[in-house]
Amino acid sequence: MGQLFMMGFDGTSVSPQIRSLIENYHLGSVLLSAKNLKSAEDAMRLVLELQTIARDAGHPVPLLIALDQENGGVNSLYDEIYIRQYPSAMGIAATGSKVLAHEVAVATAQELKAVGVNWILGPVLDVLTNVRTQPLGVRTTGDDPQEVSQYGVEFMKGYQKAGLVTCGKHFPSYGNLEFLGSQSDVPIITESLEQLSLTALVPFRNAIVHGLDSMMVGGVSMSSAGVNVMHACLSEQVVDDLLRKDLKFEGVVVSECLEMEALTHNIGVGGGTVMAKNAGCDIILLCRSFQVQQEAINGLKLGVENGIIGRTRIEQSLRRVLNLKAKCTSWEQALNPPGLPSLTQMQPSHTSLSTRAYNRSISVVRDKKNLLPLSNILESNEELLLLTPLVKPLPASAVSRSVSEHSNVSLDPKAWDRAASVLSGESVFKELGRSLSRQRSGRVLHTSYTANGVRPIHESLIDRASAVIIVTADANRNLYQHGFTKHVSMICRSQFTPAGEACEKPLVVVAASSPYDFAMDPSIGTYVCTYDFTETALEALVKVLYGELNPIGSLPGSISRSQKLHQARQHWLVENWNEERDAHALDSLLDAVRGDCAQGQRSELLGVTSSSFLLRREEIDEAHFVVRNSSTQALYGFCSTYFFRSTGTGVIGSLIVHPARRKLSIGNSLHDRAIRTLLQRNVMKRFQLGSRLPGIYLGIPSANSVERKRLRQWFANLGWNTALSRPVCSLVLRNLPTWSPPDGLIHGLQNADVAYDLVYGWGYADSILDHIKTNSRQGVIDIYKVALGGAPHCGIIRAIRPSDGAILGSVVIYNGRSTLAEHMPALRSTQVSTGGISSPVISPSVGAYATVMQGLVLLGIKQVRKNGAEAVIMDCVDSDSNFNCLSGLGFGTLHSFEEVNCDAVSWTMMPSS
Repeated sequence: MGQLFMMGFDGTSVSPQIRSLIENYHLGSVLLSAKNLKSAEDAMRLVLELQTIARDAGHPVPLLIALDQENGGVNSLYDEIYIRQYPSAMGIAATGSKVLAHEVAVATAQELKAVGVNWILGPVLDVLTNVRTQPLGVRTTGDDPQEVSQYGVEFMKGYQKAGLVTCGKHFPSYGNLEFLGSQSDVPIITESLEQLSLTALVPFRNAIVHGLDSMMVGGVSMSSAGVNVMHACLSEQVVDDLLRKDLKFEGVVVSECLEMEALTHNIGVGGGTVMAKNAGCDIILLCRSFQVQQEAINGLKLGVENGIIGRTRIEQSLRRVLNLKAKCTSWEQALNPPGLPSLTQMQPSHTSLSTRAYNRSISVVRDKKNLLPLSNILESNEELLLLTPLVKPLPASAVSRSVSEHSNVSLDPKAWDRAASVLSGESVFKELGRSLSRQRSGRVLHTSYTANGVRPIHESLIDRASAVIIVTADANRNLYQHGFTKHVSMICRSQFTPAGEACEKPLVVVAASSPYDFAMDPSIGTYVCTYDFTETALEALVKVLYGELNPIGSLPGSISRSQKLHQARQHWLVENWNEERDAHALDSLLDAVRGDCAQGQRSELLGVTSSSFLLRREEIDEAHFVVRNSSTQALYGFCSTYFFRSTGTGVIGSLIVHPARRKLSIGNSLHDRAIRTLLQRNVMKRFQLGSRLPGIYLGIPSANSVERKRLRQWFANLGWNTALSRPVCSLVLRNLPTWSPPDGLIHGLQNADVAYDLVYGWGYADSILDHIKTNSRQGVIDIYKVALGGAPHCGIIRAIRPSDGAILGSVVIYNGRSTLAEHMPALRSTQVSTGGISSPVISPSVGAYATVMQGLVLLGIKQVRKNGAEAVIMDCVDSDSNFNCLSGLGFGTLHSFEEVNCDAVSWTMMPSS
């Protein structure tokens, strides 16, 4: 049973209590925190001693050694020499680079692995659905579920690449907690399960799909329609039903620490342990109290003896825990950590990575009057004033370490906080002041501010200085900082010259933690965000303030949306498309958009003509719209829509605005008209952004990350839930005459119990369409119908089980003379003769998914080559499941998109005024 607990202890050496837990109870996992770790060398020594105790006590497998190392302000292991500092999760998101996120995660995990840690409690997967008051702050990526999801997966894969197992947190979400009582009461999630599913659960679901090893379930309560839970980690509805059954999580589930005051008072730790185990938790976490830890073990033992907990559940948990250990450790690894030589070897590259990450994260949100760099506004003989708050030191920072080691602070936590705050105010930001002064010949004045507000000393220094910098750290939760900043801002705007003329004193506000402090307050004209106030972050800030570094960071999530200038929305006259009148003008519009494409970037509109948008099929209703100049006949904008009667789906297939006419609300006007028209259909069931037929835009273009982010935000503002988008792409295989399949592929396919054939025409329609209906996404069935009617230029390759003739998979092939090619312009975007493969559909019952997929595509390539083509385009590829096995055949990405779907009943039109 000891394997089913994770426990912590006090002190920087092995305590008698933790030794007893390992030796006498066979404790399987140990949690280390900042209070245990003085340096990298001491951490390695401590971990090695814990593992040695476990081996000598007869443990069959090593201990899991876990800790939090989220970077930014939350690092359990700190060492100025050997452990590098990296930006917080939100700071990394501000860089806009998933590659950088992956690199930082790998580096973080490598450093932990070197000292013997094998389990990182991360990534944080919470979505800040309420950004203003949540305590998590920059520990999360932000408030965009899709963005949190993508960065979470990159962090997770990076940790795993370096050999650590991962733990997502804090399920089902800490991103929108309500604090209804005192601080000792349990915070509440008031969102329904349906609401959570659309936003907060998206990153957790995605991380599970990509192989998350374990999940921490929070201790928060839940209260909404259909769910009333006192503590999430004690609830079968949350763990067994939601996490295990609905989200299909098969890894290790860890409870929140059960040493919660509310839980201890209302249930008791022994009873809570039994509840957590019955709810489905595999590992129960207890952070520090030996007495409470013993109570938990005895509670579990009693629960099993009394039959409250079934033996099967214990054995299931034990199997999961042992599987987790097998992934990340062995006695050989546990007793021989890489140690300081490994850390020394990594130091140069990790230092460079840290600097690069911080330099890319600093974000200048606004600089209305061009105050930056400061050389724009300050002469060498003028003084600069720096005002910084008194804040608690960062956990595990050098400051907190020096407090514990060098000051005679009483054991009263409030007294410790007071001492730490003073030291922090005098130390953490004092180095910022020194750095500012080193960069310029003029003087830098530096003083702190507190909840006492603007004092006479502040007023005197403001009057004396030629420019002011105010630093805030979570001003939304430390409201005195908000009030102080607004007061100083007012003083700066009320200055006068010696001649009595009104003049505004330059003011720069720096948010050194949460970017939400003044993100949506345009009265703060120059606003910079650093996402944490570690020394490395503040070094990068100084470079930005003095113009040595060009800031490229941007606010993550929806805050960026609110920063865009809200230009007055114009209401353009939207007219129905008239082919005779508008076809030539649309071709000119397409030319303009293609010409505006960035150098080196391939336009999605290559090969597209005005006729590409027209399906002319009886079972599909088309309605296309234009904004035009009735005098010159020029088109300023075009929108294509389709209603697929068979599925009740309304699709926006394209929305195009002339490059010279953007940001004038033309797109908004076209979008509103399209949605209103589609809503008039009687059997409308759902909306889709992106069309597979015609396959011009399969969704929101995503090749350019900056443009993708802008477009996602634009569509989100119009009411689309872009958090639920799905990746889809078009692929290309070039040099077909000289191409050969990978070694061993043909032999592998021959061994499979699958037969393949190529068929043409409606005679095969019934069985193929039955296969498509049960296994495919929207739009694909229509592609197959076009293919069935397009012989001999369109055919369908089938994968069949010989024993019963069941169709296991299918794919469409076509050439440039086919009807389908007219609606797949990617085929005409290459410079050589090209054939097409489209819409692979594999039955979900197939075990060897990748094998069947590769078999279908391999035969498709051979058939296309046989017809004399020099390249092959594969369109409508669901890139979350198919890309890896296709890239192995030699395909590269031609265009990538994000397809967005939503139910018609949930559609909410944005105000048109």
